[in-house]
Amino acid sequence: MDDPFLRAARDQAAARPAGLGRRLAARLIDMAVLGLLLAAAAVPLGVRTADHIGAKIEQAELTGETVTVWLLDTTTGGYLGMFLAALFAVGLVYEVLPVARWGRTLGKRLCGVHVRGIESHDTPSLAESFRRWLVRTVLGLLVIGVVNVAWCLFDRPWRQCWHDKAARTFVAADT
Repeated sequence: MDDPFLRAARDQAAARPAGLGRRLAARLIDMAVLGLLLAAAAVPLGVRTADHIGAKIEQAELTGETVTVWLLDTTTGGYLGMFLAALFAVGLVYEVLPVARWGRTLGKRLCGVHVRGIESHDTPSLAESFRRWLVRTVLGLLVIGVVNVAWCLFDRPWRQCWHDKAARTFVAADT
């Protein structure tokens, strides 16, 4: 008979954070896949935004007066909203759901690492996976993401980034 408490104690004693090189390689692969998926939304929206701004500038030049041309208006704001919606949808489908289901994304699978809960050593719940993705994405959009990622260089013993700390997870090497 398998004692769940003994199994949890064994799992916790055997758990080791994955090496930083493997984690970096997994993140780069995931960023490349996400970039390709988001480009499908970003390129058409970017072209429409550039056309809209170009038309506004051309119209302002035709007046012959010095006028202020606002780059952010309801049209470009709508395009920005659509891009953020695409970012949310792609992040949910590519990162949140696979991490909650299998503990890994494509990049993590290829590099032999997976996400585990600090206490349970099990795959994170959907809420934990979403929190992990949301913190990393928001910090990345605010350009604080570099500090978030660099944090694992100094954190001991689990080498967690801030998004791991927020979700109470760590990245482990496959056994």
